[in-house]
Amino acid sequence: MPPTFRHRRTHRLLAAAAGLATVGALAAAMPASAHQDKATPLHHHGSGRYQDVQLLSFNDLHGNLEPPTGSSGRVTELAADGTTKTIDAGGVEYLATHLRNARKDNKYSITAAAGDMVGASPLISGLFHDEPTIEALNGLDLDVTSVGNHEFDEGAKELARLQKGGCHPTDGCYGGEEFGGADFPYLAANVTDEKTKKPVLKPYWVWKKNGVKVGFIGVTLEGTPNIVSAEGVKGLKFGDEVETINKYAKELQRQGVKSIVALIHEGGAPASTAYNYDCDSPGAGDGISGPIVDIAKNVTPAVDALVTGHTHQAYACTIPDPAGKPRMVTSASSFGRLYTDTTLTYDRWTGDIARTAVKSANHVVTRDVAKAADMTSLITKWKALSAPVASRPIGYIAGEIGNVGTESPMGDLIADAQLAYAKSVDAEADLAVMNPGGIRAGLTYAASGGEGDGVVTFGEAYTVQPFANTVNLVDLTGAQVVTALQQQVSGANEAAPKILQISKGLTYTLDLTKTGAARVVADSVKLNGAAIDPAATYRVAMNSFLAGGGDGFAELGKGANVRVGGDDLAALETYLTANSAAATPYPVPAADRITVVK
Repeated sequence: MPPTFRHRRTHRLLAAAAGLATVGALAAAMPASAHQDKATPLHHHGSGRYQDVQLLSFNDLHGNLEPPTGSSGRVTELAADGTTKTIDAGGVEYLATHLRNARKDNKYSITAAAGDMVGASPLISGLFHDEPTIEALNGLDLDVTSVGNHEFDEGAKELARLQKGGCHPTDGCYGGEEFGGADFPYLAANVTDEKTKKPVLKPYWVWKKNGVKVGFIGVTLEGTPNIVSAEGVKGLKFGDEVETINKYAKELQRQGVKSIVALIHEGGAPASTAYNYDCDSPGAGDGISGPIVDIAKNVTPAVDALVTGHTHQAYACTIPDPAGKPRMVTSASSFGRLYTDTTLTYDRWTGDIARTAVKSANHVVTRDVAKAADMTSLITKWKALSAPVASRPIGYIAGEIGNVGTESPMGDLIADAQLAYAKSVDAEADLAVMNPGGIRAGLTYAASGGEGDGVVTFGEAYTVQPFANTVNLVDLTGAQVVTALQQQVSGANEAAPKILQISKGLTYTLDLTKTGAARVVADSVKLNGAAIDPAATYRVAMNSFLAGGGDGFAELGKGANVRVGGDDLAALETYLTANSAAATPYPVPAADRITVVK
């Protein structure tokens, strides 16, 4: 997931709104198919040799305290007859109720997460450096989480503040209260200080109750520096996930902890997007793919289960460990729409998990349960502080502008906004490109508050683009432009393509029947109907993340004659304000600039 470094924006917005802000100063969930190792399960009832331990887990919350809107607030359910339906899901008021219901009658219950709890957050949390989300997680009784890449968006010092507490060094204390920090440990086993060589936070943590001990090792993906701003990971080293987990599993074993769970902020992609898809089902094309498969196959058998994240997918699969034995690997989608309920059967005689009895299932955080009153109060408090900024209207849209697809309407809109901004500061600007991972949501037509249908508020736009990148301009040759487009589907991005969103006038054909760079049909790349000239120089606008070569776009990082522009969200706001009105709302972009051949 892409970077965010929000210090500049947060300080500016809070300064502008300071005067106004001070005035405003699981039982019911639909269960997925349970997955269980194929060996004969043990019979136990919580006494004697075997003790069931409940592990509730989720990942990639991204500060979504309020129910996420549009497609970001829905999950797909697969019915027995093969049909699917969507279910509205998410919101910490409901997540709290589901988790509390799930814990009832489970004296041995642990709640864990797999990173990206904060970062790329909606304005209600992001505006306050995600202090509201940490408060919510404390209220959810989260026991432990790994770091994700987004925990480093504002750097290691800010992550340490979220862990330990204290007021923000620039923006101070919100509401006059000192921030208390996280009640749960953040684990960062594979993130070390380049100078001291030591982990920047705890590498592991042990849960204990009545002689039952379960160790947790937390890691983020080794590739974090490639997807976070350089400032955010300055002075840090990110180690190999497998080597790190195996190292600390041995350390835990030396301490007598034999039941071990790895919390890994890296994931995979199941063959179906349905949250209750049985990814252990046989058949060509079934199952799960992606980085987590190789990780799971190489993590020591001493680890009993893997809780994963990062890809925002839902799965509860078994993947063979190095000894060839099936091991549970789970992920609960994103934005608090699902939680996973895993049963770990602890053997008091051996101190280990009896893996033949492990079972796991994802459950929907439905919105048909009572809201948790404490979470409602928390949201009310922070909404009042953010309201002066969030509710300001900035434009009008004619329909829902989604962010889903190879080329998305939201991607078209942002690229056009950045090109318009670029032309306003440099008349020679030719085109703009936008990384898809930087588009966190679409714009929903239905009113989110009292603003009315079709009205776009600053808070809604912030949810789409929360990263506080700048819009930069660089010179690239036509050959470099084509190379950058080829890097969407080759090199680091070949296995999981990242298709840049492009401004109006740039067109080309993407042939998915081919492999690697050949997927981009080079002679199809045109600007305003004319073929791109490999030798000509083009002025290209992009956010500062891409201009630094982020997301595997090394060619974009080679641009010459760099001009650092203004805030990317401000560019979107200016464009929408200038090009829409109540009587003439902005039309939904057609998303027809890239011709896809399948």
